[in-house]
Amino acid sequence: FFNTKIYTGNGSARSITGVGFQPDFLWIKQRSGTENHQVFDAVRGTGKQIETNANSAESSTSLQSAFDSDGFSINNAAEVNGNGATYVSWNWKANGQGSSNTDGSINTIYTSANTTSGVSIIKYTGTGSNATVGHGLGVAPKFVIVKVLSTNNDWMVGMSTLDQAGGQPWHKY
Repeated sequence: FFNTKIYTGNGSARSITGVGFQPDFLWIKQRSGTENHQVFDAVRGTGKQIETNANSAESSTSLQSAFDSDGFSINNAAEVNGNGATYVSWNWKANGQGSSNTDGSINTIYTSANTTSGVSIIKYTGTGSNATVGHGLGVAPKFVIVKVLSTNNDWMVGMSTLDQAGGQPWHKY
């Protein structure tokens, strides 16, 4: 359900294999330079990217071109495959692109949930008011990350242990 893959860029479109499964959530970071962290997922589909170390909106991209049965395909770009640069990818398996979930007060556009590993990737349209969102895991998640895709906004992170310890359950990063 999770695997790390280290590779060296070759400057040409290629497939990275050896992950052991088709990842549904892919996070790539250049190790030998200062390129931003790149995040891709099967719920939003190829051609969509966000950066974990920035508050920027989602952007269309050609950096990543496919989620493959044993890894992923990338194009020639310094962020993911610069010639001679080294990279790490963190790969999670959820449940493909997923489907709509109507368990919360907001219906999700897609929910890709893996109840065995406890990973869920969700895309929904917020209302600006307090709401609940179905996650498909069957039990309350202990760790949640939320990112507004359409505008520049901070990442929101919540953990059940913070709430139980009397701390603030949500923090901006």
